[in-house]
Amino acid sequence: MKIKVGITGQSGFIGTHLFNLIGTIDQFERIYFSDEFFQNEKILCEFVEQCDVIVHLAAINRSENQEELYNINIDLVVKLIGALQKTKSKAHVIFSSSIQEKIDNFYGKSKFEGGRLLEKWSNSVCARLTNLVIPNIFGPYGRPYYNSFIATFCHQLNNYEQPKIFADSNVKLKYVGSLCEEIIECIQNPNEDSEKRYVEPDFEMKVSEILHQLQIYKNEYLELGIIPALKDKNEVNLFNTFLSFIAKKEFYPKLYNKHTDDRGDFVELLKIKSGGQISFSTTKPGVERGNHFHTRKIERFSVIKGEAIIELRKIGTEDKITYQINGDLPSYVDIPIWYTHNIKNIGDDDLYTVFYINEFFNQEDPDTYFEKV
Repeated sequence: MKIKVGITGQSGFIGTHLFNLIGTIDQFERIYFSDEFFQNEKILCEFVEQCDVIVHLAAINRSENQEELYNINIDLVVKLIGALQKTKSKAHVIFSSSIQEKIDNFYGKSKFEGGRLLEKWSNSVCARLTNLVIPNIFGPYGRPYYNSFIATFCHQLNNYEQPKIFADSNVKLKYVGSLCEEIIECIQNPNEDSEKRYVEPDFEMKVSEILHQLQIYKNEYLELGIIPALKDKNEVNLFNTFLSFIAKKEFYPKLYNKHTDDRGDFVELLKIKSGGQISFSTTKPGVERGNHFHTRKIERFSVIKGEAIIELRKIGTEDKITYQINGDLPSYVDIPIWYTHNIKNIGDDDLYTVFYINEFFNQEDPDTYFEKV
């Protein structure tokens, strides 16, 4: 029997990543949630009744009116508790608190008080509560000027703006994918009793050091097309975050520099400061490859002969991006994570494509999930 998981705040930054990642695991059934459910007690109760696990992410992080922020966040917790009580649910509730709960600000206070109210409910009905105290989260597709300073820096650099540092402090950082994996582990292997768990950061770094790394990505990738040196998983995550802010419709496909003389053509396809593997394929006319997505891999499609269409669609959306490429003008498209993609030969001759990916293929952990574009 599948575990039925609902996520309040499903459409938010963390919620979207968690909803999509849970969708790749056969053990789970996702129960759809919309923010409007909080405005209708009947619908909220129907949602709660369906769930074995509720991950409560819904909250606002920033507001010009701090008291309003506090009141809204507490109200969301109170409404959730009301629905749990009315339906007599004993769902496992996972609450996203924050390291700011120890700081004297309204957001931190709302998280601390929200956790205390949920703890009181769980004790009263002997239900399981996991209170996750979460550090600063970053990752692809975050909202600039809202979710994290990294999202803001990535947005600014991709728009050739100059970021400013207001406080060059050390920041404890957690990649959104790592957090989602930890939440999933809480669901799969819950503690027998309620617990307050402090989520460990992936790394700690000064704001200026993060900006310096992102500026390297801008200089090497945006301007030179080089895959930069990525010495560990944290740098891969930071680079994928940077890539997610590229204006994909306008930036790709990128033309290669083709050198022609009496011997023929020569094209430098890829300069890599990181490891990985490069593959080559031929595709017969009318044949389509792909229709899958990755959650971590950096991938480049280089068309060097023939005519192709490359299609991308972000998981959870309906909007497609289509690139038409002719090998007479060799070009590449880099595939963002969480975008299902394909390539189709639309010409009369064989299509020649070179594929780069930043890690060796591992049959035990392929990071490849099939979904039609």
